[in-house]
Amino acid sequence: MKLIVEADGGSRGNPGPAGYGAVVLDASGETVLAEVFDGIGTATNNVAEYRGLIAGLEAAGELDATEVDVRMDSKLVVEQMSGRWKVKHPSLQPLAEQARELVAEFDDVGFAWIPRAENSRADALANKAMDGGSSPSAVGGAVETADPSGASTEALSGRRIAQAVVGPVANPDATAEETAAATTAWTGQTGRPTRLILLRHGQTELSVHRRYSGHGDPELTELGQTQAARAAREIGARMEHQEIEPAVILSSPLRRARQTAAAVAEITEAPLQVRDRLIETDFGGWEGLTFAEARDRDPELHASWLSSADVAPPGGESFRAVGERVAAEREWIVSEFPGETVVVVSHVTPIKMVLRDALGAGDSILFRLHLDLASTNVADFYPDGGSSVRLVNDTSYL
Repeated sequence: MKLIVEADGGSRGNPGPAGYGAVVLDASGETVLAEVFDGIGTATNNVAEYRGLIAGLEAAGELDATEVDVRMDSKLVVEQMSGRWKVKHPSLQPLAEQARELVAEFDDVGFAWIPRAENSRADALANKAMDGGSSPSAVGGAVETADPSGASTEALSGRRIAQAVVGPVANPDATAEETAAATTAWTGQTGRPTRLILLRHGQTELSVHRRYSGHGDPELTELGQTQAARAAREIGARMEHQEIEPAVILSSPLRRARQTAAAVAEITEAPLQVRDRLIETDFGGWEGLTFAEARDRDPELHASWLSSADVAPPGGESFRAVGERVAAEREWIVSEFPGETVVVVSHVTPIKMVLRDALGAGDSILFRLHLDLASTNVADFYPDGGSSVRLVNDTSYL
């Protein structure tokens, strides 16, 4: 018998109060046969996601499934269980092994990533677990599972399978306000955010002399390579402490960014992807010039450029245009890696654009915010459209 498992997990704080949820459906995906959810104390998103997968596979086994289609919005878990990504973090390795042992009990198990919006049933259960709820069997005793024919059968005691309901998972007695409050963080945003760790590249010869460096492609200096290595170690140490694995390292196509990103990828063993929209501003005719040289060459244009995001350098790109492509890239990241941690290695202007948008600030911040070479910044973007900035221009490790 083929069944579908939708699983999810979350952590409020990452790490923080965590829980998981899983739903087992018939092969059509229309009838819910069982649901399971429980809190797991303080843990990370990734740990909670794996716990949701394990619970879902156990529930499918109790329903005598021989084939299972697993659907999750965690790209990291799906890619790791599919064998395409390594399981590096020690806290995830035993969970991945437990999941593999369960997979081996079925004739066939497939893994597919789905957008968070299509995983709403498991997400609702995970949030219920984080609010302190759990499946009836989580506190002992036999539970009921639904039979598609209408009859009910007893499941084994101690198994985390709850009485199933047909249709969306919900508390029928909850008001709309209570339902919303159950998934709302203290900051007001709802859902689990995609966290962007924004890393500026290390030093180049152009940055030594404070020259405009846009689409030109200088490599890192020796100091720049040292900066990249130190930033990578710091990011790796933070993730190790928080028991987080980055889903991916995304890099600008320019060499200075790719060299910096490679250092992070080596430390974290996360896959590295080059993304064209993360490239620095095209400074056109000012490329390679100092501030004073560009001002002396085009005094009126330079003055206008410093006061308006709509003005472009001669033959170059306006900050408005940069902001539009960076916003499109950010939307892609949040859609592609919902609830995951993503390291973005880019340049001063694209990083400022992300921080500006996360803060809901105006264009003036672009001319007032200073970001050092090899600095890290952290911004969270929530599925409800909310956002928050957690760190700006950290260079304590350099």
